[in-house]
Amino acid sequence: MSKDPNHQLAAVMTEAGASNKGLAKRVREVAQRHGDRLGTTHVAVQRWLDGGGIQRQTAGYAAEALGDKLRRTITPKDLGFPDTTRVSVGAIRYAGSPAETLSILETLTHQRPEDGPGDEPPLPDSDVHSAALSWLVSRPDGLPVDSCASRRVGMRDVAAIRTAAGFFMQLDFQFGGGHAHKAFRHYFREDVLPLLSGSYSARVGEALFQAASEMAQLLAWSAYDSGNHALFDRYLMSTLRLTQIIGDRVMGSRILTNMSHQANYYGQPPRAVTLARASVEGGRATATPRALALFSAHEARALATSGDHKGAGRAMNEAERFFERADSAEDPEWLSYMDEAELTGEFCHCFRDLGRGPDAVRFAERAVELTAPEYARTLGFCRMVLAQSQLLNGDLEAAVTTARLAVEAGDALQSARFQRYVDDFQRAVSVHAHNPVVQHFNNDVQATMRRLDDE
Repeated sequence: MSKDPNHQLAAVMTEAGASNKGLAKRVREVAQRHGDRLGTTHVAVQRWLDGGGIQRQTAGYAAEALGDKLRRTITPKDLGFPDTTRVSVGAIRYAGSPAETLSILETLTHQRPEDGPGDEPPLPDSDVHSAALSWLVSRPDGLPVDSCASRRVGMRDVAAIRTAAGFFMQLDFQFGGGHAHKAFRHYFREDVLPLLSGSYSARVGEALFQAASEMAQLLAWSAYDSGNHALFDRYLMSTLRLTQIIGDRVMGSRILTNMSHQANYYGQPPRAVTLARASVEGGRATATPRALALFSAHEARALATSGDHKGAGRAMNEAERFFERADSAEDPEWLSYMDEAELTGEFCHCFRDLGRGPDAVRFAERAVELTAPEYARTLGFCRMVLAQSQLLNGDLEAAVTTARLAVEAGDALQSARFQRYVDDFQRAVSVHAHNPVVQHFNNDVQATMRRLDDE
């Protein structure tokens, strides 16, 4: 069904003399005034003009931006946006059956991260804890049996999925989650999900569901990195349930770790700690030392955010001990990124959050040194943590120089999370707003955003 163009928005933009890029810039500025962070670009504005959906809060920012330009009150309704505009991606729940899980995942692949609702509040603790408990005490459903399935699936099909997963993972690391989400979800919907309803041996079926879970959690990460936490929640809840079908405890623990990561991002340390500990306990019996190092490192992150110096230190030591034995077992392919650079990067975040400036600088410098250029987003995060850590030590000029390098190297990242690191740093140095070094940095950030709009 085609959408009708939004003539009201077009008319007000013409009256205000606002281009797509100009309106996108003003929407970001208005959002920042309200303490919000948006990655709105001219592409989003064109989508609104074409009749696409918009988040309720974003519609309000657009109305305020055009109202400021025209010096009169503009409402979302004046722009052709109903006040109740909201694109729903459905309720979040832990599915009761494998068939329901696959149906939910298929529905999610029709949702675009940019369509929202990215401004939804976090899931209630009760829903998150219920899902984690359901998974922890679950027994495998077993592979579905469909005697009528006409498609015979083999290991060659599984190998193709794993190859595609590696390709999409590299795109995500190097260019950010927003770069290839459309192609990614189309591949998952058209080439992966249908295979799960095919005919296969037990060996192939187990490998197939493992590969599908890996792809689904990558889709969740790309939604998260694009700034849509609601879609991330739904993908992760469904992927956690997907791992239950074959009893993949290692990937299930990885999903709980991802959920802990998001809770940290949202500023919910108690939830982050609970989920991280659930991941450690859920995977302890079957996970490799490298996987347990990852799970323990995220427990350390959560405890550091909580300000628990003793607990964070214990978890970091545990992660380090696991990592010392990382080469003693064969890991799943998706865990290959968990190397010394990744572990060091997790630790520098911990020391920063604990306010231990010298340790944070030391580990952040090491993380930057170890991180390969193809992991551009991770490198950007580590550089920004180094800048924040240098600021903790009172070295303003070094901090700004490091942050400028991160912005210059990371301007191709379609990553809402990277933008938040930059925004957080700008807020931290705002007390030095009159310092020429800070003013030049803020100008560089604005120039980078303009370049992104032009691309």
